[in-house]
Amino acid sequence: MSLLTVKNLAVGYESRAVAEGINFKVDAGDYLCIVGENGSGKTTLMKTLLGLEPAVGGSIEVGDGLRKNEIGYLPQQTVVQKDFPASVREIVLSGCQGRMGLRPFYRKEERKLSEENMKRMDIMDLADRSYRDLSGGQQQRVLLARALCATRKILLLDEPVSGLDPKVASEMYSLIAELNKEGVTIIMISHDIAEALRFASHILHVGDNIFFGTKEEYLKSEEGKQWIR
Repeated sequence: MSLLTVKNLAVGYESRAVAEGINFKVDAGDYLCIVGENGSGKTTLMKTLLGLEPAVGGSIEVGDGLRKNEIGYLPQQTVVQKDFPASVREIVLSGCQGRMGLRPFYRKEERKLSEENMKRMDIMDLADRSYRDLSGGQQQRVLLARALCATRKILLLDEPVSGLDPKVASEMYSLIAELNKEGVTIIMISHDIAEALRFASHILHVGDNIFFGTKEEYLKSEEGKQWIR
């Protein structure tokens, strides 16, 4: 069974749709890139998948034992978030909050998980540093480690390389691809179609026309031909 099945979904604000007629499914191990023009509804769609915005219409079915608190999320950063004064260790550990229920304190296994994910992202040497003092690439690694504390199944990433220089962006894409190879399902919004096509298994194109299919199918589609010129 698919992790997510989206049927005739309409997304927007205050019952006004900005994108509709969206149909796609995500299976375990997929790498889905969501592409489209600015303002086409990509971020709104992602927030709707996460339950942060209500759907205007249609349905989202969650399967394969996936629970809402098992979805890791890496949103676009705001200027205020980039200046957050907590330590790297504290931020990564906060990704475990979804599994704590009503407990006020972290357990040993949650602290162990946060350390494992800091090692996974190669940021253990930054553990006691203030998040606000890190470079953009280091901050994204911290947030990726935090998101991995919330899930072993699926990550939703909204423009994870926005504002990064090309070298650091390439490193981030490689990190995400490696996570996918390890079995983490990826859903990523990207404005960089070249990188999307390099790593993705499937493409969802959001715009006047909606396209969903494999990367190979997208390259042959009218949407793909218009987007890749």
